[in-house]
Amino acid sequence: MSTNPAGNGEFGQRPANTGPIVPKTASEALRPEAGTPPPKRSRASRSQVVVFMNFVITSVMLMVLAAGVAVYLGKQEFTEPGPSANGDTFLIKPNTGVADIADQLERRGLISDARVFRLGVRAFGNDSALKAGEYEIKPKASMRDIMELLKSGKSVMYSLTIPEGLTVEQALQRIADEPALSGDMPTTTPPEGSLATDTLRFTRGATRQQMIDKLVADQKKLVDEVWQRRAPDLPLASVDDFVTLASIVEKETGRGDERSRVAAVFINRLAKGMRLQSDPTIIYGLFGGKGKPADRPIYQSDIQKQTPYNTYVISGLPPTPIANPGRAALEAVANPSKTDDLYFVADGTGGHVFAATLDEHNENVARYRALQKKQADDAAKAAAAAGTNADKPADNKPADNSDGDSSGGDSGDAGGDAQ
Repeated sequence: MSTNPAGNGEFGQRPANTGPIVPKTASEALRPEAGTPPPKRSRASRSQVVVFMNFVITSVMLMVLAAGVAVYLGKQEFTEPGPSANGDTFLIKPNTGVADIADQLERRGLISDARVFRLGVRAFGNDSALKAGEYEIKPKASMRDIMELLKSGKSVMYSLTIPEGLTVEQALQRIADEPALSGDMPTTTPPEGSLATDTLRFTRGATRQQMIDKLVADQKKLVDEVWQRRAPDLPLASVDDFVTLASIVEKETGRGDERSRVAAVFINRLAKGMRLQSDPTIIYGLFGGKGKPADRPIYQSDIQKQTPYNTYVISGLPPTPIANPGRAALEAVANPSKTDDLYFVADGTGGHVFAATLDEHNENVARYRALQKKQADDAAKAAAAAGTNADKPADNKPADNSDGDSSGGDSGDAGGDAQ
């Protein structure tokens, strides 16, 4: 066996003891020896700066983690179905900020959290992209759906219809009664015949003045356009006369297939110096822009009442239109049918029959009166069978709107039925 005189502790060799050997008791021999102590911390690791930086880094990591969780949850809430089961309309007034919009949506129960909506809108860069208007929010719409809708500007649209033949007063009443419009009615009433007959589309909050201004502008544009394309030989002195006659045609018939022929009758009468004898002018002279009550007939005594509008007693055209004419009536007057007709009377079926001579007209009137009498007799029999009294007062008898002048004068019921 080799030896290691240097005592370097190689296997098989005991290190040399430099001191005396101290014997151990049995309990000491069995007791485990202490391990190697940990190294002492350096002064740098115990520095307050290092401790503070560790705290800061830890805090930042926790904040980033919390922010990530918040963003995830917020995004999930922003895109998940909303709380409104039935949906609703929502109005954004001009110059309303995102914060106010978000608060209103939350109060209305259309979103769950105004802060999430506000932050979501800003995260998508739409802070200034939401448009004023009224919107239809669908049931269960998410905040993102609502944001996209408000960004699109696709507002709820309302309709306002001004039918042909209404007077300006009647048209203005419709505008005044429209609840989706705002603002007061104008203090100055537009001239009769100056409003377009149209259906206007608008969003809630549009003003009544805006509607009136548009109707006036549209009618002027239409009248000027049609007037420029008129027949060259019309006996009309001005565009005002043109609109006035068109308003009479508008009130005389609602049938498109006979407007130009009705217009021709009046044009022919004007050319010959005959009175127009139009029943709607009687009505306007009596009731003005309010219109005739539905249960009020034209009486025989009304026909000869002196008013500036009654074309049975005045020559030529009334001083103003009697209603707002539509495009079809304007076109009919600008380019009437080429006929010799001077008369027309109702045919009992909603239309009219026309005649070039008074004799023909009187025959047409006789047929119409016979039809009226038959209808009256049938109604009386039906009333008698039902046990009701069908008698009518004899005085102030309603006119039959079909008077012809069998004496050979120029009178005749050119206007037919009043509307």
